[in-house]
Amino acid sequence: MSTLRIERRFRGPPESGNGGYAAGLVAAALGGSNCTVTLKSPPPIGRNLTLSTDADGATLFDDGTIVVTASREPIEVEVPPPPTLAEAQDAEPRFTGHVHHIFPGCFVCGPERERGDGMRIFPGSLHDGADRVAATWTPDASVGDADGFVLPEFLWAALDCPGYFAVESTAGLALLGRMSATIHRQAQIGEPLIVTGWPISAEGRKHRVGSALHDANGDLIAAATATWITLNEAKAA
Repeated sequence: MSTLRIERRFRGPPESGNGGYAAGLVAAALGGSNCTVTLKSPPPIGRNLTLSTDADGATLFDDGTIVVTASREPIEVEVPPPPTLAEAQDAEPRFTGHVHHIFPGCFVCGPERERGDGMRIFPGSLHDGADRVAATWTPDASVGDADGFVLPEFLWAALDCPGYFAVESTAGLALLGRMSATIHRQAQIGEPLIVTGWPISAEGRKHRVGSALHDANGDLIAAATATWITLNEAKAA
């Protein structure tokens, strides 16, 4: 058993942790890659949680209640070719969150967060006819380790919100339910990255999406699939 704490800086909704970041924290206990993480309830912020790990996986508890579970398994994601860095930058002004955002204080994609505090990843639609969104992200030192590489939980965080914005129009108000990610290589602090998200399938309130991180040369760094669950059934496609 160990203790894990999600600080308020890493919130998604106002009173709970960003789903991708929380998933990445638990996955980090299993090596950070080739994991599937299920969020049973919104991860609480600002208090000590208990993390239990064994040969099969990890479980995060809040006072005996299961919050997050994770398991090791091979993850394969079919990733479409990335846009260029310039194309990803061009998409950012079309980020719908600039006009209306359900969680404007989100650590990953909240426009209310200042540089050096939030990640400020603003995925907007690409003009490629494929319903994809894209943005750029240059990690700063606050998300890195002593060797200058991005910690895995922040790679998971970066892969989180872009998937949602690829299905926002059909998913409506939704929360992350499950996420599977694989990390192909480390990302360096100060390295310009391309973030993409795309829809995969939908069934009722469940929306399955993909997301990826590429470097400026188009080489794949990490990829994920995720299931977002609509909270208001009337909003579901």
